[in-house]
Parts: sequence; structure tokens; C-alpha cells
Amino acid sequence: MIRTDFRSLIKAWQRAKYFTGNFVRYYMPDAPFLALFHFRERAVRNEARKDIEKRIAYYTRLKPGSKIDTKTAVRIGDFRFPWKEKKRHTTYFFDLFTYVRCFPKNLLFNYVAGDVNWNFPSPTFAKTRPVTDGFSNTVILPLNKVRHFRFIKDSLNFREKKDMIVFRNVVRRQPWRTRFLEKFIDHPMCDAGQINTDTDRPEFVKPYIPMQQQLDYKFIASIEGHDVATNLKWVMSSNSIAVMPRPRIESWFMEGTLIPDYHYIEVKPDYSDLIEKLEHYIAHPDEAEDIIRHAHEYVDRFRNKKTETLIARMVTQRYFQQTGQLNPNDK
Repeated sequence: MIRTDFRSLIKAWQRAKYFTGNFVRYYMPDAPFLALFHFRERAVRNEARKDIEKRIAYYTRLKPGSKIDTKTAVRIGDFRFPWKEKKRHTTYFFDLFTYVRCFPKNLLFNYVAGDVNWNFPSPTFAKTRPVTDGFSNTVILPLNKVRHFRFIKDSLNFREKKDMIVFRNVVRRQPWRTRFLEKFIDHPMCDAGQINTDTDRPEFVKPYIPMQQQLDYKFIASIEGHDVATNLKWVMSSNSIAVMPRPRIESWFMEGTLIPDYHYIEVKPDYSDLIEKLEHYIAHPDEAEDIIRHAHEYVDRFRNKKTETLIARMVTQRYFQQTGQLNPNDK
């Protein structure tokens, strides 16, 4: 009880800190944020700029001549906190406001908050999109990043962990997650279960396992939900290994660039090779540790919050340029 109460106090403090800080910044004038954006943009070193440009191009794949849907668009000057809305999507709003506030108030944009696993008919900001190599009207920004971009320090090395995989998620209208539970709910190498009780499969319900306890396992299932697998970022920053089918949806984390069996352990969509894969890496810990090292290298590029905010603002700038609202030489 004491540990639970302490954890609740910590969460309440973090929540209060988050809202206080964001509302203070919300009511501040835009000029300091604009000046900081330009200063950091000019300060980018040449060796870093190439990687940043690649990322901007990855997130922004609009066709030449793309036009805003003016019927549904929001004007930057009118983009204010949605006090009267029932679903405020507060974290999405604050993140998006941070990026668009640095640009002229007359510019227009479309955005969708929440889980997105489809393509849009016109240029739209969103958290996620289907993995694609071609053009896309979805321009990715790091939205709801307080939930999705959590990285951790893992004090337990891979060889000290349990020779098992753990899966604990909410499962609702996700047949690919249900399929995992049907196959492995009773398997001795799998600690699998869903944490929500609103289900017609009560035999799948198991107690919630905190993140720190999941780190006791060598392998952690990172199976997509309605869009991406939320836990993938913190799993890849740990000394456990993410196990999953090849991603179908991608976010700011660029899941579409992850290399199977290099950054994570890839399994078939029907999970038929899961146990075989686990047994292989248990028997070959050197190979497993190589994957962990590669995963850490991948995660490191996302750790600098100032740089990530700069790139997000540069993506926003590219959006306005590619929709014909801002000249390439305008700042």
C-alpha cells in the first residue's frame, strides 16, 4: 500500500509539473520561441545537418504541388487550447502548438489527434501513418511524446534475465494481439496476458506488470496496437530485446527504418517461429547482445529533447513550404 501511494504521489507530481510548465509556455509570447528556433537552426553543425535533412525528408513525403484542404484547415492564429471540447487531446495540443507557434499566424494546417493507421487525402499532421516508401499526405510529428518517448536505464544485463518473453497490454479489437495470447497464454517460455478486463476472453486477463519488472525478462513483446507499439522505445533502450513482426505503422521513431534481427527480433505475423527464435538467442547470447547494442545506437539519436524539438519545427516549416504557403527562403 505504501509503495502504491508513493507511486501515485509521484505520478500526480509529474502530471502537475507537466500541465503547469505547458500552460506557462502557452501564455508566453511567441517571440522567444521563434528566436530560439532560428538560433538552434543556425547552430546545427554540418555533420549533423545531413542526418537532420534525411529525417525531415522521411517525415515529410508530400507530392509536389500538394494543397491544403481549406475546408477543414486550422489557422495558426486561431489554434488555441480547446477548453470547450470534451476530448481535448491535451498532450497532442501542447506538442503541436510548440511547433506551429513559430510561424506566421495566417498559415493553415490540418491535423488529427489520436491513433492513425490510414492515409489522408490532403496534407495532415499526425502522430503515425502506414509504413511506406512513396509519397504520403501524412506528415509525422512527435505528438503525445510524454507517453510515447520514454527511455530508461536498465541495470540488469541480458544474461542475468529470465529465459522468457513477457507480454502485458490492453487488447481491444486487435486480432493480432489476440492471436498472440491464443498461442502462448499457457506456454512455459511466455508470461503473456492482457490487463483490461472488458473482454469476452477472461482467461487471458492477468495482473499488470510494471515496466521495471518486465525488465527481468530477456525478451519483451512489442506488438502494435491501433497504431504503433507504444513500448518499443523504452524496450529498445533497455537490455532486453523487442520481439515483434515487421512494423506496419510508423511514428517519429521511424519504425519503418528498423532492421529485422539487427535492431529487434523479427517473428512471423502468425508467431509460428516465436519459440524457435527465442531459443536461438538464448543459446547465442553474443548475437542477442549485438542486437541490444544496435538498438541502443538507434535510440540515442532521439534522446536530445532540444534537437528533437528543432527537427519537429523544421518538419513543420517544410510542411508550410511544400503546401505553397511559405517560400523556401522564408524564415
